[in-house]
Amino acid sequence: MKHLKEGDKAPAFKGVDQNGNKISLAGLKGKKVVLYFYPHDNTPTCTDQACNLRDNYQVLLQQGFTVIGVSTDGQKSHQKFAKKHELPFPLLPDEDLQIVSAYGVWGEKKFMGRIFDGTHRTTFLINEKGIIEKIIDKPHSKTHAQEILEIWGK
Repeated sequence: MKHLKEGDKAPAFKGVDQNGNKISLAGLKGKKVVLYFYPHDNTPTCTDQACNLRDNYQVLLQQGFTVIGVSTDGQKSHQKFAKKHELPFPLLPDEDLQIVSAYGVWGEKKFMGRIFDGTHRTTFLINEKGIIEKIIDKPHSKTHAQEILEIWGK
Protein backbone atom coordinates (compact mmCIF):
# COMPACT_ATOMS: atom_id res chain seq x y z
CA MET A 1 0.00 0.00 0.00
CA LYS A 2 1.25 3.48 -0.89
CA HIS A 3 1.55 5.76 2.12
CA LEU A 4 0.67 9.38 1.47
CA LYS A 5 1.18 11.97 4.15
CA GLU A 6 -0.03 15.45 4.89
CA GLY A 7 1.85 17.97 2.75
CA ASP A 8 2.16 15.57 -0.20
CA LYS A 9 0.84 16.52 -3.62
CA ALA A 10 -2.48 14.72 -4.08
CA PRO A 11 -2.30 12.07 -6.81
CA ALA A 12 -4.11 13.08 -10.00
CA PHE A 13 -7.35 11.25 -10.66
CA LYS A 14 -10.15 11.38 -13.16
CA GLY A 15 -13.37 9.52 -13.67
CA VAL A 16 -17.03 9.68 -14.60
CA ASP A 17 -19.50 10.00 -11.73
CA GLN A 18 -22.87 8.32 -11.29
CA ASN A 19 -24.52 10.96 -13.50
CA GLY A 20 -22.02 10.72 -16.35
CA ASN A 21 -20.12 13.89 -15.40
CA LYS A 22 -16.36 13.90 -15.92
CA ILE A 23 -14.43 14.78 -12.78
CA SER A 24 -10.70 15.21 -12.30
CA LEU A 25 -8.46 16.68 -9.64
CA ALA A 26 -7.01 19.00 -12.29
CA GLY A 27 -10.52 20.30 -12.98
CA LEU A 28 -10.94 21.09 -9.28
CA LYS A 29 -7.83 23.25 -8.98
CA GLY A 30 -8.60 26.30 -6.87
CA LYS A 31 -11.19 24.39 -4.79
CA LYS A 32 -10.97 22.66 -1.43
CA VAL A 33 -11.72 18.98 -2.04
CA VAL A 34 -13.07 16.46 0.44
CA LEU A 35 -12.15 13.16 -1.23
CA TYR A 36 -13.62 10.34 0.76
CA PHE A 37 -13.04 6.65 0.11
CA TYR A 38 -15.55 4.10 1.33
CA PRO A 39 -15.80 0.31 0.90
CA HIS A 40 -19.24 -0.26 -0.69
CA ASP A 41 -22.54 1.33 -1.62
CA ASN A 42 -25.58 0.48 0.51
CA THR A 43 -23.70 -1.06 3.42
CA PRO A 44 -24.73 0.23 6.86
CA THR A 45 -21.59 2.18 7.79
CA CYS A 46 -21.06 3.56 4.28
CA THR A 47 -24.69 4.65 4.16
CA ASP A 48 -24.36 6.39 7.55
CA GLN A 49 -21.28 8.24 6.29
CA ALA A 50 -22.85 9.29 2.97
CA CYS A 51 -26.06 10.42 4.66
CA ASN A 52 -24.15 12.44 7.26
CA LEU A 53 -22.31 14.22 4.44
CA ARG A 54 -25.65 14.71 2.62
CA ASP A 55 -27.33 16.13 5.73
CA ASN A 56 -24.48 18.62 6.20
CA TYR A 57 -23.81 19.25 2.52
CA GLN A 58 -25.00 22.88 2.49
CA VAL A 59 -22.71 23.74 5.41
CA LEU A 60 -19.80 22.05 3.63
CA LEU A 61 -20.60 24.01 0.45
CA GLN A 62 -20.78 27.26 2.43
CA GLN A 63 -17.26 26.52 3.70
CA GLY A 64 -16.14 26.15 0.07
CA PHE A 65 -15.73 22.37 0.06
CA THR A 66 -16.28 20.09 -2.94
CA VAL A 67 -17.25 16.60 -1.74
CA ILE A 68 -16.43 13.52 -3.84
CA GLY A 69 -16.95 9.92 -2.82
CA VAL A 70 -14.97 7.03 -4.30
CA SER A 71 -15.51 3.29 -4.05
CA THR A 72 -14.72 0.29 -6.21
CA ASP A 73 -18.42 -0.23 -6.96
CA GLY A 74 -19.61 0.47 -10.51
CA GLN A 75 -21.53 3.40 -11.94
CA LYS A 76 -24.93 1.64 -11.78
CA SER A 77 -24.41 0.79 -8.13
CA HIS A 78 -23.48 4.42 -7.46
CA GLN A 79 -26.59 5.60 -9.33
CA LYS A 80 -28.86 3.44 -7.17
CA PHE A 81 -27.07 4.44 -3.96
CA ALA A 82 -27.19 8.16 -4.76
CA LYS A 83 -30.83 8.02 -5.82
CA LYS A 84 -31.99 5.93 -2.86
CA HIS A 85 -30.32 8.27 -0.35
CA GLU A 86 -30.65 11.53 -2.33
CA LEU A 87 -26.91 12.17 -2.32
CA PRO A 88 -26.12 15.60 -3.81
CA PHE A 89 -22.41 14.98 -4.48
CA PRO A 90 -20.57 12.91 -7.08
CA LEU A 91 -19.57 9.30 -6.53
CA LEU A 92 -16.72 8.02 -8.67
CA PRO A 93 -16.56 4.33 -9.55
CA ASP A 94 -13.08 2.86 -9.33
CA GLU A 95 -13.56 -0.68 -10.58
CA ASP A 96 -10.01 -0.87 -11.95
CA LEU A 97 -8.57 0.19 -8.55
CA GLN A 98 -6.59 3.09 -10.06
CA ILE A 99 -7.69 5.79 -7.62
CA VAL A 100 -7.72 3.63 -4.46
CA SER A 101 -4.24 2.38 -5.33
CA ALA A 102 -2.88 5.87 -6.06
CA TYR A 103 -4.14 7.07 -2.67
CA GLY A 104 -2.94 3.95 -0.85
CA VAL A 105 -6.33 3.02 0.56
CA TRP A 106 -6.58 -0.44 -1.05
CA GLY A 107 -5.13 -3.29 0.94
CA GLU A 108 -5.54 -6.09 3.41
CA LYS A 109 -8.46 -5.87 5.81
CA LYS A 110 -9.80 -8.10 8.56
CA PHE A 111 -13.49 -8.50 9.29
CA MET A 112 -15.13 -11.15 11.45
CA GLY A 113 -12.03 -13.32 11.33
CA ARG A 114 -11.73 -13.08 7.55
CA ILE A 115 -8.75 -11.52 5.76
CA PHE A 116 -9.36 -9.95 2.35
CA ASP A 117 -8.36 -7.00 0.18
CA GLY A 118 -10.60 -3.96 0.18
CA THR A 119 -10.90 -0.20 0.54
CA HIS A 120 -9.86 1.35 3.84
CA ARG A 121 -12.32 4.07 4.84
CA THR A 122 -10.20 7.23 4.58
CA THR A 123 -10.78 10.90 3.77
CA PHE A 124 -8.28 13.28 2.21
CA LEU A 125 -8.71 17.03 2.59
CA ILE A 126 -7.00 18.56 -0.44
CA ASN A 127 -6.35 22.30 -0.61
CA GLU A 128 -6.78 24.65 -3.56
CA LYS A 129 -3.23 23.95 -4.75
CA GLY A 130 -3.72 20.17 -4.81
CA ILE A 131 -1.81 19.49 -1.59
CA ILE A 132 -3.09 17.06 1.03
CA GLU A 133 -3.82 19.18 4.09
CA LYS A 134 -5.22 16.43 6.29
CA ILE A 135 -5.82 12.68 6.15
CA ILE A 136 -8.62 11.29 8.27
CA ASP A 137 -8.00 7.60 8.85
CA LYS A 138 -11.09 5.69 9.96
CA PRO A 139 -13.51 8.64 9.96
CA HIS A 140 -16.55 8.47 12.21
CA SER A 141 -19.35 7.65 9.79
CA LYS A 142 -22.22 9.23 11.73
CA THR A 143 -20.36 12.50 12.42
CA HIS A 144 -17.99 12.74 9.46
CA ALA A 145 -19.05 16.21 8.30
CA GLN A 146 -18.52 17.54 11.82
CA GLU A 147 -15.01 16.00 11.84
CA ILE A 148 -14.21 17.75 8.56
CA LEU A 149 -15.53 21.09 9.81
CA GLU A 150 -13.63 20.84 13.09
CA ILE A 151 -10.39 20.12 11.25
CA TRP A 152 -10.79 22.36 8.24
CA GLY A 153 -13.65 24.76 8.93
CA LYS A 154 -13.26 28.50 9.14
